Amino acid sequence: MAMSTEDTLRLTVAAIMQLTRERQTDVGAGTGLSQLQISRKQSGRTSWTLGDVDALSAHWGIPVLDLLAGPTRATAELPADRIATAGTQTAVPLPGTPPGPPPAAPHGTERTAAPAPTAEAPSPAPTEPPPPLPLPPAASSTEPGQTSPQAPAARAVPHRPAPAGPLTDRIRTAVEHRLADANGDIDAARATLIKHAIPDVMTLFAASRVGGRYEHTEFPPTQDILQKRSQKGADQIWEGRPKWRSTEIHQAARAGHIHLGVTTLDINGAYLAALKTWLPIGRLTHTETGAHDPKRAGVHRITPPDWTLTDLPSPLGARQEPGPLWITEPTLRLLLRCARQGLCDAPVIHESWTSGASEGLLEKMRRALADTRKTAIETGDDLTLDYIKAMYSKFVSTIGESTANREIRRPDWMHIIRSQAFANLWMKANKAHTAGLTVVEMSGTDELHIAGEWQSVFAQGRDLSQVKPKYTYTLGKDEA
Repeated sequence: MAMSTEDTLRLTVAAIMQLTRERQTDVGAGTGLSQLQISRKQSGRTSWTLGDVDALSAHWGIPVLDLLAGPTRATAELPADRIATAGTQTAVPLPGTPPGPPPAAPHGTERTAAPAPTAEAPSPAPTEPPPPLPLPPAASSTEPGQTSPQAPAARAVPHRPAPAGPLTDRIRTAVEHRLADANGDIDAARATLIKHAIPDVMTLFAASRVGGRYEHTEFPPTQDILQKRSQKGADQIWEGRPKWRSTEIHQAARAGHIHLGVTTLDINGAYLAALKTWLPIGRLTHTETGAHDPKRAGVHRITPPDWTLTDLPSPLGARQEPGPLWITEPTLRLLLRCARQGLCDAPVIHESWTSGASEGLLEKMRRALADTRKTAIETGDDLTLDYIKAMYSKFVSTIGESTANREIRRPDWMHIIRSQAFANLWMKANKAHTAGLTVVEMSGTDELHIAGEWQSVFAQGRDLSQVKPKYTYTLGKDEA
């Protein structure tokens, strides 16, 4: 089901408030509403009326029809003199975050729970469209050091430096609010953050698309090849998931002919890195030209080339069945790349379902998640790390056909992102192979078994561009 007009309006209001750096009290003063009324309308507890829309239109100088057309159109029509050009951006919290909690206390200090807000002193904070999950109880705003007689003192909360940028601020704010709600109980905050990861990441995605060059389609018609055959069944798309081990090396090891030290490398944030991929923007259209257009993306039915290399896995992954099959854009591009490098023949393309494409549809969101992840690693913030992982992994797993995510249905995107993760892993295996290392095994999205001085090829660490060793083992018997 597509987003309703009222939900779209709530997202538009939040986007404009972010550009103008207004608080709910500012918008209320300009529209004749109280901060509490603005908060209730933005949280979905009450509805925006046509009279409210007229008032918002007059307040921001945006025509009514443009205001109702969505955040991209509305922000484009916002008068230039209303856009804030200096100062600190006011963070718009992710859905479900309570208005105005106190900031996290520095490490080693004690923060106490805040007293309940009063009607005379509301805590204004912009809100986003409500998530499908129930909103948590509201937390109030107070100065650090104040104590509520009804609430016990909170546990000390580790200091979380605020990464620069509005999207990263949203993530940081969500973590701080959930931690405040839990009175510093990290386990309780983690459970709540993970529970709300799907609506939070969808709001983050929507915010990242405000002002974007392209308007993507959220609910295009689903082609038969992308529809599941049963509730627990699969569709016809092959993602290229690898499950490969070098037969020759393992046979030689069992026979005692080789003695090989192997390191298992873990690829960091495989699905997060895979968000940078060519995605179809609109509805898919059918072609039978047999040619690949690099400006388009989708799924393709091909006859794959023979793969004769025994020391490097096939880009098609663990596929064993012969004959034509449906593959995704990253797998096709990888096969074409292998053909250009002389590793195999080019695949034969029989038909395609594609749309005009962009490699940047998810890039702003990916960068915000990656930057916040990097800061969390540097500061030892495991809570934020778990939250980020839940957001990007659940984004990938629910954007297809999932009852857990009602805001988008793009099974083509889901398959493409997963395939991009597998393609990225293959390219790392090929990089090691080209450098003279021995590829022993490759499986899943993030596991690569290498023999040789892998540190000369890959940087070690937890960044997305780095790898980390999981364990080492030895193949073969000592010849002594």
